[in-house]
Amino acid sequence: MQDDQLPELAAGLGIPGLFDVHVHFMPPAILAKVWAYFDSAGPLLGRSWPITYRGTDEERVEQLRAMGVKKFSSMSYAHKPGIAAYMNDWTRGFAERTPDTLWSATFYPEPDAQTYVSALIEDGVELFKAHLQVGDFAANDPLLEPVWGALADSGTPIVLHAGSGPAPGNHTGPAGIADVLGRHPSLNVVIAHLGMPEYAEFLDLASRYAGVRLDTTMAFVDFWDGPAPAEITPRLVDLQDRILFGTDFPNIPYAYAHQVEALQRLDLGDDWMADVLWNNSVKLFGAP
Repeated sequence: MQDDQLPELAAGLGIPGLFDVHVHFMPPAILAKVWAYFDSAGPLLGRSWPITYRGTDEERVEQLRAMGVKKFSSMSYAHKPGIAAYMNDWTRGFAERTPDTLWSATFYPEPDAQTYVSALIEDGVELFKAHLQVGDFAANDPLLEPVWGALADSGTPIVLHAGSGPAPGNHTGPAGIADVLGRHPSLNVVIAHLGMPEYAEFLDLASRYAGVRLDTTMAFVDFWDGPAPAEITPRLVDLQDRILFGTDFPNIPYAYAHQVEALQRLDLGDDWMADVLWNNSVKLFGAP
């Protein structure tokens, strides 16, 4: 499948286009460092990882639009204390000049996290992103307890990289977020990458908590983990309304359309594809 075929595919499914909840737009200096890490095949990657979609912010926005992506996130993620405010100021400006993006923000376990997260929620931020592996912090860090409370009270979703792919971190895996959900069961959390490789454990959390969803980012692509484990596929049907489309654009080493192709290969039907590519995210975030 080619990128330019995606609008036709969406039309055939009876949906307006694609809704991608896992897209990265970052301050240029930070994105340059991210790309340098991928270019060097950093230690968490362990292999060559060529970035397919380079270019300016404006060029990458137009690439998404040309592929029929009608709504997309613009996620940065704080990797150390003291940087979240800078990232959040930048992504606020990006959202103001890019009407088809979700206004996205991040946080880190630090004393003022509750203050800036609450202020962003009050201002209308639509999505948060946190990365337990890169940030090297636990979901149940005590400094984050008031943050989770604020997110649960407001219903504001968060995309959380909690799984142990591409390599285990000190705080990856389901235990930490399971502990958080035990105290904040209404939290709207989207587990990035379907929780790979701990698919079953994170699907268990989605079965237990109505607000837990999973995005498809890099799941079942040829570059990474290939076909879905046989025992996982029926569960993706059972949780059809909790699976959201995500890609990791632009930081992917293959064509954007391959993520859609990987989902098509699951052969779960047009209704499943339409829900994942569009309907489920519209239900969570609202129509573009």
